[in-house]
Amino acid sequence: MCATCGCSGNGHQLKTLLPVQKPGAFAGLTLDRQVVQPTEVQSEIPAVRVQTPPPPVKTLVELERDILDKNKRMAERNRGFFEARNIRAINLVSSPGSGKTALLERTLAEQAGKEQFYVIEGDQQTTRDAERIAAGGAPVVQINTGKGCHLEADMVHQAIRELQPATDSVVFIENVGNLVCPSMFDLGESRRVVVISVTEGEDKPIKYPDMFHTADLCVINKIDLLPYLKFDVEQLKEYARQVNPKLEFLEVSATTGAGMDGWYAWLSQSWQ
Repeated sequence: MCATCGCSGNGHQLKTLLPVQKPGAFAGLTLDRQVVQPTEVQSEIPAVRVQTPPPPVKTLVELERDILDKNKRMAERNRGFFEARNIRAINLVSSPGSGKTALLERTLAEQAGKEQFYVIEGDQQTTRDAERIAAGGAPVVQINTGKGCHLEADMVHQAIRELQPATDSVVFIENVGNLVCPSMFDLGESRRVVVISVTEGEDKPIKYPDMFHTADLCVINKIDLLPYLKFDVEQLKEYARQVNPKLEFLEVSATTGAGMDGWYAWLSQSWQ
C-alpha cells in the first residue's frame, strides 16, 4: 500500500508489444510479477492482559519517507542508465484525455527515420494506448498499475530491461493520467513534460501546483479548439509561472499538426 497517496502499488503487470504493420495487430508478452504478502503472526495473549495500543502516528511518517527514498534510489539508477547511453527520457504527465497518446502518435509518424523512439505506456488497465503506439512502428511496453494511480521508478526499470533502448535514442514514458500523485515520483527521466488541453481550464496550474512546479515544459494541446472555447492561454501561462517561473511553453494541436515543429525542435535538444 502506498503510504503517500493511498493507492496500491502491488500487482502491476508489464506487457511488451512489438511494432506491427497493420493497426490493431500486435503481439503481447505478459510478465507476471510475484507479489509476496507478509505473513501475519499472531501470539497468544493471556485474557488478563491489556491489548497493545496501535503504533504512534510517527511510525506512519517514517514509512512514507522510506517509500519515497526507495523510489528515489531506483530513479537515480534509471537516470544513470539514460545518461550513460545518451538517451533522452521524457516523462509525459497530464490529466486523462489531454492528448498525450495522440501527441506521441503524430510524433512517431512525422519523425520516423529522424529519431529512434521507444515508449512506455502507463494505465491502470487495458493495452489500448500501447496498441496505438505499436501500430505506429515503435517498440512499446505497457505497464498496467491495477489500482495504482502513478508509475514508479522500479516499474520503469523493468520496462527498460524489456525495451533495451539504443544509444542516442528517445524514450517516452506516458504516465498514468493524474495531476496529483505522479508529481511526487521521480522516474529517472531527463525531462518532465506536463500536457494540458484547452478544454480543461486555465486554472489547472494553481489547482495542481506540484505537477507544474516539477515540470520542465508545458505543452498546451488542442489549440485548434480555441475558437469554440472560453480559454485564456496567457492566463494559463501566468498561473503556471506563479508556481514555476522557469517553465517553458509550447502551443500545439496533435490533430492538425499546428505548432508541432516547435515540439520536434525541443525534442532534438541535447540535455547531457
